[in-house]
Amino acid sequence: MSRVHTAVTADLARYIREVTLREPEALRRLREETERLPEASLQSAPEQGQLLHLLALAVGARRALEVGVFMGYSSAWVALALPPGGRLIACDCNETYARRARQTWREAGVEDRVELRLAPAIDTLDGLLAAGEAGTFDFAYIDADKGNYSNYFDRALELVRPGGLIAADNVLWHGEVAGPASAGGDDDAEAIRAFNRKLHGDLRVLGSIVPLGDGLMLAYKR
Repeated sequence: MSRVHTAVTADLARYIREVTLREPEALRRLREETERLPEASLQSAPEQGQLLHLLALAVGARRALEVGVFMGYSSAWVALALPPGGRLIACDCNETYARRARQTWREAGVEDRVELRLAPAIDTLDGLLAAGEAGTFDFAYIDADKGNYSNYFDRALELVRPGGLIAADNVLWHGEVAGPASAGGDDDAEAIRAFNRKLHGDLRVLGSIVPLGDGLMLAYKR
């Protein structure tokens, strides 16, 4: 154990990837394809994807949610952890990205486990609640517009069962969350600061930040 954090240099990040990552071939191809695009920063790091897979396995997830699909990388990792008959409801509203996500799921062999809801995520989550599905999900992952993180979390918390887990990406926001807030500053950074403070004060969950990638908040529902 240690009282201090080990700084993750580029060399150490490469080492972590070398000794831990077991990335399915379909996901490796997608990741390498995406790294050449201007939107590459929207994709979860492979170590994060594998951690989501591990966490979904650890909670015995059969039903999962994802808010923010992009090209299907993280959702494929989670879907691979689901048993036969398991279901991941994936929320996004970008048809262009969704087409590539469907290809990803097909190539990863999980197309039958993923149900894409192409609509504003809040509408989808509210629809699930209205349909009486509160407490029926085991796992949720949030990686979408930062200004709505709190809204997504509130709904996910209702939908996830006690003992279930919610994960949210980008909670370190490139390190900016640790700096002072300023007038006219980064709205996303302030939204993430507010989100982190909110979870810290929410006694319905036990939270912890994993400093992997851009920071992954884990919230266990009591």
